[in-house]
Amino acid sequence: MYYQIQHITRFRYSQTISESVMEVRMQPRTEGVQRCLRFKLATNPQARVLNFADHLGNIVHFFDIPGRHGQLIMQAESLVELLPPPALPESSPSVTWETIDAAVAAHDYWDFLTPSERVAQTAALQSFARDLDAHRGVDPLTILRSINSGIYDAFDYKPDSTEVDSPIDIALQAREGVCQDFAHIMLALVRGLGIPARYVSGYLYYQRKTDRSTPDASHAWVEVLLPQYGWVGFDPTNNLMATDRHIRVAIGRDYTDVPPNKGVFKGIAESNLEVEVRIKPAEMDSLIEDLLPVTSWTLDPLPPLAEQQQAQQQQ
Repeated sequence: MYYQIQHITRFRYSQTISESVMEVRMQPRTEGVQRCLRFKLATNPQARVLNFADHLGNIVHFFDIPGRHGQLIMQAESLVELLPPPALPESSPSVTWETIDAAVAAHDYWDFLTPSERVAQTAALQSFARDLDAHRGVDPLTILRSINSGIYDAFDYKPDSTEVDSPIDIALQAREGVCQDFAHIMLALVRGLGIPARYVSGYLYYQRKTDRSTPDASHAWVEVLLPQYGWVGFDPTNNLMATDRHIRVAIGRDYTDVPPNKGVFKGIAESNLEVEVRIKPAEMDSLIEDLLPVTSWTLDPLPPLAEQQQAQQQQ
């Protein structure tokens, strides 16, 4: 399956600022069943964008706009090839608590086993774990499926019910939240069982009527290490295993490691954030002629702010 993704981010400032510095994590990963065939990033005001790969292989773009500006627009465009991941059984006798413990002892998974900034072992979490009967009883794959569906059943999906920096207790107490909250809760439960688990940021191609995720936004889910299978994706927001609709962008301990963008600016102003995400399937035959290598920045930047404002006034 091929997907075209457009991710537009707009920061509007209440006062003109004199400088901004930004990091962007929007380029889909290339590994396993997924390949990023093309990536372009444009900014307005125009900036020279550089990039590096962090210690987990996430591609991070960064830029500096030293001039005065009243808004900042980033437009990322991706073309991704994604194959269906291998199907997993409902339970697996080959994955036992002993094989997981042996894998943990043989490798360094400390980052994905211990609490992190957004993934904490709280009293509210322990109470919820008891409600789910999440303990080392049945085989690991069975309990992981149970946790995934249990979070889906126990929580309502409600946009704007939490903030990006909300601790998991906010969602646990209200029994509502968004994909980020559900991913953090599942991470805490799974790590509490001694299974390495990591946060995944990316996109979900909205298709099923039962999908609860917002179709015009980024998405988050969890990957769990299972010997014999590798890192396996669980999506507690939608009660899914990761499919060929889950497009992976970045992995980390939690959201703090992999926000789509983060930065600072110089000046005294309030900022207003607007995000648009569009994902659509693509036919490869129609894209062959336009296919370009993955690039860090594009030579056809967004039109100047003055031209955009003039165009908006004419509409």
